[in-house]
Amino acid sequence: MPVYKYAGRTRKGTMKKGTIESVSRSQAIMTLREKGISPREVTETKATIFNKDLAIGTNSVKSEDFVIYCRQFATLVRAGISIVEATNILAAQTESKGLKKALFQVESDIKEGHSFSDSAEKHPKVFPPLFINMIRAGELTGNIDSTLDRIASYLEKQNNMKKKVQSTMAYPLVLSVVIIAVVIFLMVTIVPQLTSTFEGMGSELPAVTQLVVSMSDFIQELWWVGLIGLAIILVIFLFFYKNNNQFNYYTHIVLFKTPVFGKLLQKSAIARMTRTLASLFASSVPILQALAIVEKVVGNPVVGKVILEARDSLEQGRPLSEPLEKSWIFPPLVSSMTAIGEQTGQLDFMLSKIADFYEEDVDRTVDTLKSLIEPIMILLLAGVVGFVVIAIMVPMFSVYTQM
Repeated sequence: MPVYKYAGRTRKGTMKKGTIESVSRSQAIMTLREKGISPREVTETKATIFNKDLAIGTNSVKSEDFVIYCRQFATLVRAGISIVEATNILAAQTESKGLKKALFQVESDIKEGHSFSDSAEKHPKVFPPLFINMIRAGELTGNIDSTLDRIASYLEKQNNMKKKVQSTMAYPLVLSVVIIAVVIFLMVTIVPQLTSTFEGMGSELPAVTQLVVSMSDFIQELWWVGLIGLAIILVIFLFFYKNNNQFNYYTHIVLFKTPVFGKLLQKSAIARMTRTLASLFASSVPILQALAIVEKVVGNPVVGKVILEARDSLEQGRPLSEPLEKSWIFPPLVSSMTAIGEQTGQLDFMLSKIADFYEEDVDRTVDTLKSLIEPIMILLLAGVVGFVVIAIMVPMFSVYTQM
């Protein structure tokens, strides 16, 4: 995305300079004005790590802190406390420094006559687009309290599901690291002690023993080669993953095609997409704007591409369910229930039911995987260690037989 260098005055009359990313110069000017900056000069420049506005950790907010904030905000507003007072209370009690700073600035803007949504929009690293647009719709309809309840429930469900999927994916990774550590320990400590014994036998070692001894020699002498090679592969992968959209897209396709875990990731993505759309529709956010928001927050380029196609389909007068039906990502259940929702005028209800179904399915899958992964990984660990032990014991048995 192009980067523009700007200079302008804030509402308080102070000069401010910096850079901003935007699709065009006119959009950059509009964004600056929304942030309260009257631009005097806006010119395109090359994006480098030296001319980007740096905010290292100052505005970062953990998802758990934001979920707690939303639930408390909804409770205070429903209890009849004004938004200004509620914002002040939550700013004073939150433990998140980034959220605290943003809330005090939001409170100040509200006192100057700005709406809560416009004030929050100035802090995109704290308040996501979905939150801002749902709040803005709630302000227009006068249902700010119910909108806040809906946002809090949505974020709580998303956070819980995210944690479950992450824990399920992390468990085999941790056990794999343990297996690798055990193998390295055997290769570095046990096998070298027996190598001299093998050499003193004077007989040819079995192929399996020769393989283990060669692996032990490599790990002891050239371990740094493997470490450097692994680091290079990891750096190259991360570089292309972050900077190449096509590589990022196909990486997610591979993840979806992965046995066992691919289905879990697919169900999780469907649940996230449908729950987000249902929440936006229920908050009276226009459908095209809602699809644009979901495309950004769904966090998956494969699903995002289908959402973009769905948006184009709606703009051309075709139904939302048509692109979903053509995509291999979405099972027939999703497209069929979406079509029924469009026909009956209850799209938010049907999307909510789809999200309920897949969230429950994710919960069941996570519980099943957790019960299966542990014995499988234990068997794998036993198999690896057993292979090394057998490779060491086979030549010893042959010596005893000859004696």
